[in-house]
Amino acid sequence: MSTTLPTRPLDSAAARTVVAPVVPSRARLRPLGLDEVRITGGFWGERQRVNAAHTLSHILDRLESEGWLPNFDRAAAGTLPAGRRGREFSDSEVYKYLEAAAWELGRHDDEELERTFRAVVERVGAAQEIDGYLNTEFGRPGQQPRWSDLEWGHELYCLGHLFQAAVARERTRPGADDGLLLIARRAADLVCEVFGADGIPSFCGHPEIEAALAELARVTGDERYAAQAALFVARRGHDTLADIEWGRRYFQDDVPIRDATALSGHAVRANYLAAGAVDVAVETRDDDLLDALRAQWTRTRGRRTYITGGQGSHHQDEAFGDDWELPSDRAYSETCAGIASVMFSWRLLLSGGESAYADLIERTLFNVVATSPSADGRSFFYANTLHQRVPGVVPDPDATSPRASSSLRAPWFEVSCCPPNVARTLASLDAYIATADDRGIQIHQYAPAEIRTTLDDGRDVSLRVDTAYPSDGTVRVSVDRDADEPWTLSLRVPEWAEGAAIRVWSGGAVVETVSVAPGRADVTRAFRAGDVVELELPMAPRVVDPDPRIDAVRGCVAVERGPEVLALESTDLSGHGDVGEVALDRGSTPTEQDGRVWVDVARRAAHPGDWPYTQAVSGGLGETERVALVPYHDWGNRGPSTMRVWIPTA
Repeated sequence: MSTTLPTRPLDSAAARTVVAPVVPSRARLRPLGLDEVRITGGFWGERQRVNAAHTLSHILDRLESEGWLPNFDRAAAGTLPAGRRGREFSDSEVYKYLEAAAWELGRHDDEELERTFRAVVERVGAAQEIDGYLNTEFGRPGQQPRWSDLEWGHELYCLGHLFQAAVARERTRPGADDGLLLIARRAADLVCEVFGADGIPSFCGHPEIEAALAELARVTGDERYAAQAALFVARRGHDTLADIEWGRRYFQDDVPIRDATALSGHAVRANYLAAGAVDVAVETRDDDLLDALRAQWTRTRGRRTYITGGQGSHHQDEAFGDDWELPSDRAYSETCAGIASVMFSWRLLLSGGESAYADLIERTLFNVVATSPSADGRSFFYANTLHQRVPGVVPDPDATSPRASSSLRAPWFEVSCCPPNVARTLASLDAYIATADDRGIQIHQYAPAEIRTTLDDGRDVSLRVDTAYPSDGTVRVSVDRDADEPWTLSLRVPEWAEGAAIRVWSGGAVVETVSVAPGRADVTRAFRAGDVVELELPMAPRVVDPDPRIDAVRGCVAVERGPEVLALESTDLSGHGDVGEVALDRGSTPTEQDGRVWVDVARRAAHPGDWPYTQAVSGGLGETERVALVPYHDWGNRGPSTMRVWIPTA
């Protein structure tokens, strides 16, 4: 299939007013923003509620108590480096908080949050230097000089998050007088001057600014920013940065982007870079680069991605492994890598429209993004293991945990990229639900929602989505306006949904019933107010085998239901036994009862003696036990436990 984009661009003025994180100047699908789509409840609505009510304030409290926001006050007062706290990239967490707050203000007016937002922006702006430079770790007497540590310094990375915060603010409150956009533009102008065609011929060791510059160009109309993003993308992969113990692959400087065959190196960096490269390819009409990125996504998804959608199988360098290197107990699967993967997939979805990208987004949202925060929104997983061998330790609620070392959700981390990243994702999630094109509306993710937009020909469309998904598989889309001419409503049928069906109701009666295959199901008609398109997805639990080339889980199976990966948690075993002591009866069928999925497992006999290897014999299984599985995103909420997604079979 050709990936060549349409030559007709989106109207530039309209593009700048779409209230969404990503607004390409040309695309097959037009994103629908927060002013056009509103999640009204359900699975994601509850998580957005918790995010707004608890997570944002929790993050702000920690930014204050950890000293990361006060770093800006010290910069403004001229007292740095004395008293500076946090890692070299701590500025970025303040910017991600601002972005999350901006999207939340785009969803709901909140006078207190607005006051808080403006107060934080004022403190940030006071630290900016006359020429636009803004960073609390570099550039002052007693600190390293500006741009002196591009491998590890994160100066450009931090500015990227500043730019994304400014984009969010401008799209949710166009022309706001708080000054955030001006702060961002002054810094971006400096970046273009210092790193432009005649400037420092290098880039940041942690990609992020590439996508941010592209979006800043889209929101301001200043093409210098897009050109600088393209420069950063083109420069990478030519051994520019200093080599390190993990090699230049760590920060994607070993192979030019268009020559790579899969994502590699640090998983967050790789996905952020790929997202920015899609933006560059779209804006520069570089379809060869776009094709290369699509091929990288396909191989990465097929050979380097966990069943949860998580990515990154190395702890030491937070990196992708080789093809099929996906150990469950050593899965790093950083929450930020999942969010960055969503960013990459979403941009490819907009550019080409293929439903496979939305499938991976769904898998990652339900099984990585939703897994990280606790039910109260005040603690988080940094990494997302698929096999917890020993019960975790409840973290001190007032302590700061080293990254990834917390075996249960922790309230904060020394490297705290994940909490504000989750917050900005949930606050902007409405913008990932649906898109439009010249034929109609496409719904990619399912949640109770209201959708109101105007098609390219000027017709107003108003829809209501009612669903309890993923608790059940019925998705009802009600049409609220008459149409004089036919238009097309497209619904994604997930890759796992064999046997799905669509019913069309009109005048209170079913007028069409059709079976639909995984992919995209189109309903084209001159809709009347009150018409309903009902998608029925098969939600029976299913047993899944791994590719035999994944050595780490050979001989195991996983259980899924709808978009959710399920896990066996020791909390549900009789006597709270160890999940490592049981095997799943392959001959049994998972069943549903009392809102949970149940399977038959049997205790495995322990090897006698002190040598773990014995001659293979048949049998060795004890009495069978019926056990309930837990959605992976809910594991660890009932105290310390052992857990596994891939279960050995009997």
